[in-house]
Amino acid sequence: MGRAGCCHATRDALPSYWPIRSFRSDVLPASFPARLGLFSYDAGSPLTAGTWTAARAGAGCALSAAAHVLRGERAAFALTRPPGHHAGADFFGGYCFLNNAAIAAQALRDAGCDRVAVLDIDYHHGNGTQAIFYERADVQFTSIHGDPHTEYPYYLGYADEEGAGAGLGFNRNLPLPRGTGFAAWREVLQRALRGIAEFRPGALVVSLGLDTFEGDPIAGFTLATPDYLRIGEDLAGAGLPTVFVFEGGYAVAEVGTNAVNVLDGFMQRAG
Repeated sequence: MGRAGCCHATRDALPSYWPIRSFRSDVLPASFPARLGLFSYDAGSPLTAGTWTAARAGAGCALSAAAHVLRGERAAFALTRPPGHHAGADFFGGYCFLNNAAIAAQALRDAGCDRVAVLDIDYHHGNGTQAIFYERADVQFTSIHGDPHTEYPYYLGYADEEGAGAGLGFNRNLPLPRGTGFAAWREVLQRALRGIAEFRPGALVVSLGLDTFEGDPIAGFTLATPDYLRIGEDLAGAGLPTVFVFEGGYAVAEVGTNAVNVLDGFMQRAG
């Protein structure tokens, strides 16, 4: 590689072109920015020199959490960056490159869990997780999130998306308007947990987004720090071996306390 190539290795790589409706996506262009556009859907997730190392380590952390649960732990928490729930089988975006929650869910399935539920409580819809499991009946996906009419990722997350093929009925989106407070949000969480109970999974994966917090700079719900204790308690009430996978959360000063509150609430009820 020449000197110019070495310099490029230190720069961020961003897509410049995207194949929209009626464009072909089955041919790999020679242009590297155009190639990126085949596998990404936004310009906010640059590839850098450390991207693969970080994303792969995050996936490994999720696998380790799943392994702990499979060995009999009541719960395990994969504290990872970058997050993962916006990444699909063949695309990245939303700061996500590998879908840690989906990887954990598949590991649980591979180890013998007949059915696994994934519950996404990030402010933003887990479009990548939905896309991965949309035609499957062995993994149920439920998401509580901001209404995609106004909130990222915009193009998925509507209530009428219920799965397809064998997966019809196993995808459930519960969008809520910007400004939703904890009382209304918690009612929807209870609905989600009832649906998970009806599915009768052997394990639960929680995409733990904490950007539902009232002070989050890029979200719009109004949950307060004490509310996360109640969330943990409600999740423990499902009575399932649980893998927590960290997703969004951008109120830097409070995100650690909010995460600990979820886990404390869970363990206090789980006993």
